[in-house]
Amino acid sequence: MTKLILLRHAKAVRDDPGGDHARGLTQRGRQDAHNVGLWLREHALNPEIALVSDARRTRETMEELLPHLARPPHARVDAKLYLAEPETLLKALHAIPPAVRTALLVAHNPGIADLANALTGAGERHDLAQMAHSFPTASLAVLDFRKDWRDIGELDGRLERFIKARDLREV
Repeated sequence: MTKLILLRHAKAVRDDPGGDHARGLTQRGRQDAHNVGLWLREHALNPEIALVSDARRTRETMEELLPHLARPPHARVDAKLYLAEPETLLKALHAIPPAVRTALLVAHNPGIADLANALTGAGERHDLAQMAHSFPTASLAVLDFRKDWRDIGELDGRLERFIKARDLREV
């Protein structure tokens, strides 16, 4: 069984003189990414590989959660994942080596949300509805597959959990 963690980057500043690609995280975004890392550790989710868009906000999201993982994953920063369509994201997943059991993909909307919804064929009704309605910044979907990476496709995944950043904030 393979496990995929889909993570939308955390909240970024609205503008940057360097353009969209250079937008970094806000303080809230840093805290949300930190909280995601704590949640991953608490649930013993330790990806062996992380595929990360090369945008500053996705790289900073990854940097914030890394210290909380039991073992740092092999990280691949890939320019093709920047604002990528679901088909491009799926192609990246298909290239993951078969020996990898758990992978993390850190990318952008609408691609990450569209991919999550396209891959998910089963799961808790409430989580499915929440994910279909909105995939805000620093949200993550954990999907299980009974196939190798190269074979996963539409509706093959089971949504194990869908978590929004606000669910992880201290009240």
